[in-house]
Amino acid sequence: MTTHVLDAALGRPAAGVPVRLESADGVVASGVTDSDGRLRTLGPSSLAPGVYRLVFDIAAYHGPEAFYPTITVEFRFAEGHYHVPILLSPFAYSTYRGS
Repeated sequence: MTTHVLDAALGRPAAGVPVRLESADGVVASGVTDSDGRLRTLGPSSLAPGVYRLVFDIAAYHGPEAFYPTITVEFRFAEGHYHVPILLSPFAYSTYRGS
């Protein structure tokens, strides 16, 4: 599992964003985006199929008055490698399954 946070408003990577990978059983893994806005390894080397959530702590990046203090992306994992990035701005975000 990997992720990438890009600040679309500023046109640069969003460094220092805490991210948690969660399942129905709780937190599976956590980390913080690097200077390139990437979390290159998140979680164990393999995941069981099921529903997972990536929780991005946007208040840590935009500050305590962030319109979106957290962003939660829920997805169904089947197998292989998943890359789930977000494009972020102060009042909007989007996500997709990357490669």
